[in-house]
Amino acid sequence: MTKVWLVVERDLRTFLRYKFLLIMRAIWFVAQVTFFGLISSRMVIVPNYYNYYVAGVVMMLLYSTAMFIGYDIFEEAEHGVVEYLLSLPISRKEMVLGRSIGGGIRSFVYVGPLLGVALAMIGIANPLNFLVAFASLFLFSFGVSGMSIAIAVGIKSHDKYDILLGVLDALIIRLSTTLYPRAFMPNLYSAIAGVNPLTFASDLFRWGAGLESIYLTNPLTAIIGLFLFFFTFTFLGVAIYEKRLEGGGWE
Repeated sequence: MTKVWLVVERDLRTFLRYKFLLIMRAIWFVAQVTFFGLISSRMVIVPNYYNYYVAGVVMMLLYSTAMFIGYDIFEEAEHGVVEYLLSLPISRKEMVLGRSIGGGIRSFVYVGPLLGVALAMIGIANPLNFLVAFASLFLFSFGVSGMSIAIAVGIKSHDKYDILLGVLDALIIRLSTTLYPRAFMPNLYSAIAGVNPLTFASDLFRWGAGLESIYLTNPLTAIIGLFLFFFTFTFLGVAIYEKRLEGGGWE
């Protein structure tokens, strides 16, 4: 496990080099909660919609940050870093597992302070509920990281990945409860949102913060959904990435 955590540490340091990106996303978060959130809360009749909106914005940021691991993989492949990593005294399985864990943890390292700001605005009604929700969000983050890795090494094209990621972002975010409850969606959209992992993460975070509402997904359902998402995509990402690395490269 020591070697796995060395890979995790490397990914954290690599991610923190993207200072401009991190600053821009922080500015996006501030704009969302101080401008768009206030405007939307005056237009929507859902009780405490502003807090509902803020919680969704945090989960959107957690999702997009965890997905960024795919770009790192492409950059390493293009610059020959993958071959260097394979020459180190670390097994492929250890390296792949470390990449998946690192992609999830670094999203929390970045989103953590912003999540604290959100909680200061929303409050925590039940600390125990929040701890359960917070622990479950790690499953979501690791699952998203695994999904990003699986997609990146599956298509092996930076341009295609960039386009596909834009499409996925539009679908996964819009067809979820990050910005609006399922009760106000058309039936088809509501059905899709009901099995969307971003819906599970957003509603579970709201529940943990004390925003109990008839509009939220049942907490037990959300936890089970996040566990299945984590299990599927974390191990799928590890399996596909490890297979691509057989023979000394990812091609």
